[in-house]
Amino acid sequence: MKFKDFAKKSRLKPWDLPILLLLVIASFVPLLVFGVTRPDPVVKNDGTVAKAQRIAILRVDGVEKQRWTLEKGAKSTEYRYEDADGDYNIIEFKDGAARIKEANCGDQICVRQGWIYKDGQTIVCLPHKLVVEIADQTGGADDLIY
Repeated sequence: MKFKDFAKKSRLKPWDLPILLLLVIASFVPLLVFGVTRPDPVVKNDGTVAKAQRIAILRVDGVEKQRWTLEKGAKSTEYRYEDADGDYNIIEFKDGAARIKEANCGDQICVRQGWIYKDGQTIVCLPHKLVVEIADQTGGADDLIY
């Protein structure tokens, strides 16, 4: 079957194929836009490119309390946050990730969220007004959120 025979027998109109091709090409536009708008890598004084370093930020009631650098292959460490009322959260850091290991809140949602390791991921403990967030040390991830 030749293309002309196919075109006659099908229900395609003359402009259907160019429109379809245009839509397929347009579907790749977000890939190009978000690929170009990535933050520039940090260049050290010696001209080498610095590796993006992730950090974990602890905020309580909107106020930053502590920061930790997350590194792959790092040993497990724990931090216990306790407020004046006796409410506590134990935050564990291991192999470039963070989690709330233990908390004395009633719902335990923060404990069940598990490990976070990507920029922008958060663990929230609403009863204690506590947030653990993963961020890029350069702050580049915030540029795309707004």
